[in-house]
Amino acid sequence: MKSKLRIMLVSTFVLALFVVMQSFIVLQEKPKEWKVPTKYQKMENPTKGEADLKVGKMLYNKNCKSCHGNKGLGDGPKAKKLDTFPGNFSKDLKGQADGSIFYKSLFGRDEMPNYEKDIPDENDMWNIINYMRTFEK
Repeated sequence: MKSKLRIMLVSTFVLALFVVMQSFIVLQEKPKEWKVPTKYQKMENPTKGEADLKVGKMLYNKNCKSCHGNKGLGDGPKAKKLDTFPGNFSKDLKGQADGSIFYKSLFGRDEMPNYEKDIPDENDMWNIINYMRTFEK
């Protein structure tokens, strides 16, 4: 009888813990629509086919991973502290032009920082975007 009670108590605790852990996603706002200037919507990726994914991964890990997570799921260690869910790249990048992603990644808004000074080389930003595209698969 004692072991059944223990199992019930542990199960209840684990379930409650799971609900609390998942609640942060529910409480976070969904990002509002992001207006991207036409210039960037039509911008072509100059590094396609010549992307340096190793550089992209290194820069992603340094600048993006803390919020967006290892695989771009929006589950980085800082994500829980944000008011807005940072997005799931495996889903959110599909259908977006590379130029739109470039604009959002470089200039940021609200909790998404501006990276013009931290990543001044456009090819580096393109390498990050090309690396982020690997999360779609």
